[in-house]
Amino acid sequence: MLRFAERISLIKPSATIAITDKANKLRKAGKKICVLAAGEPDFDTPDHIKKAAIHAINEGKTKYTAVDGTYELKEAIISKLKRDNDLQYEPDQICVGAGAKQVLFNLFMATVDYGDEIIIPAPYWVSYVDMVSLFGGIPVVIECIENFKLTPELLKQNITDKTKWLIINSPNNPSGTVYTYDELKNIAQVLLEYPHVNIVTDDIYEHIVYDIKFFTIAQVEPLLYDRVFVVNGVSKAYAMTGWRIGYIAGNRRAIEAISMLQSQSTSNPNSIAQAAAIEALNGDHSFLQERTRIFKSRRDFVVEQLSKAPWLSFSVPQGAFYMFISCEGLLGMQTKAGTVIYNDLDFTEYLLASHSVAVVPGTAFGMKDFIRISYAASYPQLEVGCNSVIRACQEVS
Repeated sequence: MLRFAERISLIKPSATIAITDKANKLRKAGKKICVLAAGEPDFDTPDHIKKAAIHAINEGKTKYTAVDGTYELKEAIISKLKRDNDLQYEPDQICVGAGAKQVLFNLFMATVDYGDEIIIPAPYWVSYVDMVSLFGGIPVVIECIENFKLTPELLKQNITDKTKWLIINSPNNPSGTVYTYDELKNIAQVLLEYPHVNIVTDDIYEHIVYDIKFFTIAQVEPLLYDRVFVVNGVSKAYAMTGWRIGYIAGNRRAIEAISMLQSQSTSNPNSIAQAAAIEALNGDHSFLQERTRIFKSRRDFVVEQLSKAPWLSFSVPQGAFYMFISCEGLLGMQTKAGTVIYNDLDFTEYLLASHSVAVVPGTAFGMKDFIRISYAASYPQLEVGCNSVIRACQEVS
């Protein structure tokens, strides 16, 4: 009988993947399901990026590369960080991995010891807590009620001698909130008082913002430069989720450790995907503005439609492509079938089973009694999904 390591019990399957898999199984069984759970753009990868990959294949660039990414891709990342964020890095401060998730995983594996505390503002991306727990760290989850944002006061209250990391994710998944320059500056002033606290900033939705300018914390407060690790990738803005290219920039010694870990796990990221990522970062970016305009239009459509749903409440997201919606007003109500909705898990199950729409429960993101809806979908699908949610809310009593 194979005995599993204790650490495997510390992690859970991704809730977003689980709900998508469940919806897909229902689809295969012949049921029409509207899936508003996916965390990826519905756009295709732009043609000039695909052509760069095809060219790389034809050029025979199918061999191993440097474990931490090709020099050419590192140069493209360095140029991007200087151009977009006014941050200067050298090649040995960059590690490229198989997606932003892998470089985050490697960062925590390299730096988190048993008992280290990692501050994670909620709502948070589903994988942060499990990654930290896997390596013996203690997730210090701060529920951010006010606009879903961490405040300087909350941060200061939760820093201890054991605090090693603060995680910042802006634009945020699942809420779509974006930290302003002043908000980051105020958080930075607290961090300057505690030199033992390092910061990882997950900027993966950087280019998907509406009516607001994006800033990253090392850009706002240069004095934090040596303590900040910038995580980003090509998945969201460039619609390259399946290409699996992410990167991290920061302290040389930590980057060296991350690269060493990668050398003993996956080795280099996919060579063809790296060639495509170079074109994504260096090539034509004109499509980004148009795609952001479409996302904003979809956001406005979903906001308008779901404002008609009784019992639900939400704030308008400023970035990414999600809405984080409170279903607290529905708690204690009964469905037509007589089932009581006690929490967000019940509501999510009700939406899928009775109204054929798949969303993600807020519990997965560290805040109960919310649901996350993705509007990275076509207008017809959004219309069907919104109408289903409205009808579901109307039918409870």
